[in-house]
Amino acid sequence: MRLEGTKQQILELLRNNRGQYVSGEELSRRLAVSRAAVWKHIRALRQEGYQIEALTRRGYCLKSTPDCFYPEEVTAGLVTSWLGRNLYCFDEVGSTNQVAKELADGGAPEGTVVIAESQSSGRGRRGRSWLSTPYKGIWFSLILRPRVAPARACQLTLLAAVATAVAVRELTGLPPGIKWPNDLLAGGRKLCGILTEIKAEIDLIEYVVLGIGLNVNLEASDFGPELKSVATSLYLELGRKQERLPLFQKIMAELETWYECWQEKGFAPVRRAWKEANITLGCPVQVNSWQEVFQGLAVDIDAEGALLVRGAGGEIRRFNSGEVTLSPTG
Repeated sequence: MRLEGTKQQILELLRNNRGQYVSGEELSRRLAVSRAAVWKHIRALRQEGYQIEALTRRGYCLKSTPDCFYPEEVTAGLVTSWLGRNLYCFDEVGSTNQVAKELADGGAPEGTVVIAESQSSGRGRRGRSWLSTPYKGIWFSLILRPRVAPARACQLTLLAAVATAVAVRELTGLPPGIKWPNDLLAGGRKLCGILTEIKAEIDLIEYVVLGIGLNVNLEASDFGPELKSVATSLYLELGRKQERLPLFQKIMAELETWYECWQEKGFAPVRRAWKEANITLGCPVQVNSWQEVFQGLAVDIDAEGALLVRGAGGEIRRFNSGEVTLSPTG
């Protein structure tokens, strides 16, 4: 999915002169190719979704770009310093998390991002599958190499939820609620899932892979019978289609900002923002951990990000991980 050679140079020239016409003669002269070659590449760009207007005696004008994750389009509007600057874009992969882990094992630098238009084997938490309808969502994974104790890695999943929720709210006006630790909900249904995977030794994190799946333009018919009552999309909540590319770029910017804040100031700012956006605290919950199922009232998250739940007898239980179900009355 990467434009090559002369075609990429033509696109860059048209983008740099957005809203203005560039003559075929000028393109031919600057790129040292024939006018026929220029026209061939213009036609190819149009087939890839670029709207390029051609007027006699005026030349070519770039009117709009496709809402696709071409590397050139992602990086053109990316405002991050390091996150996503090493970028892998695919039409389809099995799982972006799996590709990211393979890259991380091979030494890929922090900030490497893998994004795909679709996943054939997208994964959620606890081994569940994740629906990744082509060209209707944002499915990506990023590699982080934080210099913190492995026990703090779980905080990154809450950080990712905060960053994604902020980006969605600021760009679309929809304020998602965060269900502990990191699911984004809208209208009581799941809008976004986050899967965190870590490779570490006892006192050293080798890498963390954060996988994020956001349902953007999925319609009701895209969800099977088992998902219609529990999953939603920005389109279903807002009643209008959303451009995916600027939303992805906004999420990247928020992720970088919050990650740097976390490394500099610790978990406290993330904890405050998470509590402001959460829909878990104060609600009756059922926590299904690996060891037990516990019911009680979610009262807080502690300084490490663990969920504190008060049982029927008044005892406070602390959960670092687990599947939370909100009470219908919560």
